[in-house]
Amino acid sequence: MAAQTADALANLKLKDPEAVKASAAAAKTNGNGKEPEAEDSDDDEDEKGAAGEGGADGGAKKKRKRKRKPKKAGGAGGLPTKQSDPPRVLLSNLFPSGEYPIGEEVEYRDENLYRTTNEEKRHLDRMNNDFLQEYRQGAEIHRQVRQWAQKNIKPGQTLTEIAEGIEDGVRALTGHPGLEEGDNIKGGIAFPTGVNLDHIAAHYSPNAGNKTVLSKDNVMKVDFGVHINGRIVDSAFTMSFDPMYDNLLEAVKQGTNTGIREAGIDARLGEIGGMIQETMESYEVEINGETFPVKCIRNLNGHDIKQWQIHGGKSVPIVKSTDQTKMEEGEVFAIETFGSTGNGYVRDDLETSHYAKRADAPNVPLRVQSASKLLNVINKNFGTLPFCRRYLDRLGQEKYLLGLNSLVSAGIVEAYPPLVDKKGSYTAQFEHTIVLRPNVKEVISRGEDY
Repeated sequence: MAAQTADALANLKLKDPEAVKASAAAAKTNGNGKEPEAEDSDDDEDEKGAAGEGGADGGAKKKRKRKRKPKKAGGAGGLPTKQSDPPRVLLSNLFPSGEYPIGEEVEYRDENLYRTTNEEKRHLDRMNNDFLQEYRQGAEIHRQVRQWAQKNIKPGQTLTEIAEGIEDGVRALTGHPGLEEGDNIKGGIAFPTGVNLDHIAAHYSPNAGNKTVLSKDNVMKVDFGVHINGRIVDSAFTMSFDPMYDNLLEAVKQGTNTGIREAGIDARLGEIGGMIQETMESYEVEINGETFPVKCIRNLNGHDIKQWQIHGGKSVPIVKSTDQTKMEEGEVFAIETFGSTGNGYVRDDLETSHYAKRADAPNVPLRVQSASKLLNVINKNFGTLPFCRRYLDRLGQEKYLLGLNSLVSAGIVEAYPPLVDKKGSYTAQFEHTIVLRPNVKEVISRGEDY
């Protein structure tokens, strides 16, 4: 850095006309025969013109300096003004003020309506600005990356291409490639990219060597998380390439919107589930001439989110239940709903890709040496954030499955196998993250797409 600064100062000094002439004379004395490259391309052209006009005496004449053209915004030395395709521009460069777009703000209702104008609640909200800016930054990254994905995902691509395209975008926009120890804990991917086809509802991400190709007949759930300083934005959408599935997608999207509408401070979780179920199960879908009722997948839920912890402990059911637990001021929730043309119930199946260290992991001796080494890698690179096997491959870990399974057996790491309904059925998912601010509910991940 010191050497670079010295060079920069030397170049600035050469901008003085007398210094340029002295330097030129020195170059001739040394037999160099070249003018020092102190000026930009515009000045170089003037120098050539001066030498041509003056012949042998050109070196003695004072060179004319052309007025420099102002540099365009977003060019060399300026900050970019729009996102690239694919998304690779650091988001903070697009928002140099540090103020990020606000999500959808929804006023509280009924007995909480007073919060909208209550000065004490508004003051509490203003005190949360740093916390909110981290969430909004993560949400804008999620929006920009997913909207690029929605435009570019096409049948014929492998699931690995799709997942890595999304993850590369998240890492670039957060500015956290995640290859150095601790980098991914500062910001980056908060939940591995799930690319769940048809009857697979959740937790499927391709492991190394997976060659599965997306087809035009698939219904694919895309679920990924972004975080800044552990403030996790968890959001998901469903894609299909045949309008035959539109009613299934619409049923689930409206189920999620109902959950968002009913959520709020003092709202009871069981009642929210009942409203979601009523909305979603009012739909049916015709697939290949057969009509199916859309069923809520009753053993999948939304959840609260804590810092660096994607599942905080509270669950938001998507069917009616007797759970009287209330949502509270300041909490963050992922409102996610799943609909199916099958049984409306999922089970573990297929090869596991998703893992996470438990927040309450026991301190137990590990007999397998590779497990201890791997735990150290997990602690330094992910902490309690979920990860997948591809992320370990990317860090250069090899032959780690024995150690990973040992950590799962010891209760230190939780394995999250893919969750599937019956084969031949189709499932859909939509998810948003909401923040229960003191004076207003903010749907932090809301976008023009969903």
